[in-house]
Amino acid sequence: MSDKKPVILCVDDEPLNLKLLNTILIHKGYEVKMAVDGLQALKLIDEQRVDLVLLDIMLPGMDGFKVCQEIKEDERYKNLPVIMITALSDTESRIKGIEAGAEDFISKPFDAAEVLARIKMLLKMKALNDDLLFAYNCIGDLTSFGEQAMQDFDPAKFSYMSNIDRIVGKLIRQHALELDKPNMVIIHTADEFNNWHWLKYDLIDRRVVKSSLDIAIKCENCPHLKTEQQIFSCANKDDMSEAGIDTFVSILESKGIKVSNIIWYFGGKFCVFALNYGRPIKKYDTSILKNLVMQGLFLRSLSMQLTETENAFEYAIYALARASEVNDEDTGNHIVRVGEYGALMAKILCMDEPFVNAIRFQAPLHDVGKIHVNPDILKKKGKLTDEEFAIMKNHTYYGTKIIGDHSKLEIAKNIAISHHERWDGSGYPMGLKGQEIPIEARIIHIADQYDALRNARAYKPAFDHINTYQIITEGDGRTLPHHFDPDVLKAFIEAASRFEEVYERLKG
Repeated sequence: MSDKKPVILCVDDEPLNLKLLNTILIHKGYEVKMAVDGLQALKLIDEQRVDLVLLDIMLPGMDGFKVCQEIKEDERYKNLPVIMITALSDTESRIKGIEAGAEDFISKPFDAAEVLARIKMLLKMKALNDDLLFAYNCIGDLTSFGEQAMQDFDPAKFSYMSNIDRIVGKLIRQHALELDKPNMVIIHTADEFNNWHWLKYDLIDRRVVKSSLDIAIKCENCPHLKTEQQIFSCANKDDMSEAGIDTFVSILESKGIKVSNIIWYFGGKFCVFALNYGRPIKKYDTSILKNLVMQGLFLRSLSMQLTETENAFEYAIYALARASEVNDEDTGNHIVRVGEYGALMAKILCMDEPFVNAIRFQAPLHDVGKIHVNPDILKKKGKLTDEEFAIMKNHTYYGTKIIGDHSKLEIAKNIAISHHERWDGSGYPMGLKGQEIPIEARIIHIADQYDALRNARAYKPAFDHINTYQIITEGDGRTLPHHFDPDVLKAFIEAASRFEEVYERLKG
């Protein structure tokens, strides 16, 4: 907890006056800085913390009026109280001092009790103004963050947890001397996938570092916390005990987290704890935390709505994909398995998580174009004629027309048109070769081939995993290893045992 003394800057060209002020102020517990002219005073204010200025008017060079004006015109110091000490008693001088921005006047010779009383009053006013300004700036900063987040909002790129990281960064202390902010923030919330986390943010080497906390409770089920959805604050251990948070604090301290004071909010689905302010907790701190809570709850609500929309989107994909199987031999969970195989290989190929998820949920549309292919061709027991095969190949074009041009389904469209292309250029419909084939289509080419071999067709029996693996990796005349992207083939080989697990788990 901070016990910093108020710093008083005394500006006077008379050494005796400075000595007298120094004696009076130090005796009352103030820290004193001294300057003998205006330039020295402005330099001290610019370089060091000053809480109040006692300013003589009659100074060499720059007079007190000009010094006061310079202070008040600087945005950083406009709220710094200035008391002018002067032997001038005429009204004109006082008006000039008021115009320069001085908060008060003391006439020479001054009375010590009067000086101390006016200093005490102005320091109290400054503290209130500083609190208001700090709260205003913090809330303004959080509000600006929310406005900017909405301006930059992109459903495809929105990340709830990333936004929570950024908003906590607005609240937490950014450097060792920033005592008006907590030096640690703890959040308890669920991510986009409804996985619950306890997260700790603290200042390490001048940067905010996030880490996980192993706490096996949820706010909504915690008997040690009040259950109302509101802001609470505790300034000391006695307050924590009275508020019923002492057991929770003990859990934190068992993990090496010392708690001197704390403000917290919990609402079942989103909880935040701000710890260890460098000075006593004030009512403005709860206002700032409330703003953060409102932002956090809004972001969570937005995240849940996006998740619901995404779930509906995925359901529509599966419904459409299953419709494409009505007149085909592929039944059961073929479309689901192909997506799972694709995700396995995408991970091995070090694709990012959005790509892995997209290929899992969009690969089921790979044969959606078969809706437009005659069922007699799809279910023919013998070999297709050249004319029938030409019709069959058109399912790739039909698929792209059904899927359309929406950016969210770009991966599905690429897979639908190109999953029968071959690395050596012998595939269809366009005879693409090598890197011309989109990576998602190269991945699903093997995934679809594996599952097709595992299933019985009118013209062939079902193969077991070992025979299927040999056909893909060694070839059987119809399927050859050089039909596949070598890197994707390596990924298949590495994931082969898991392919078998997926097939057995989803073969119903």
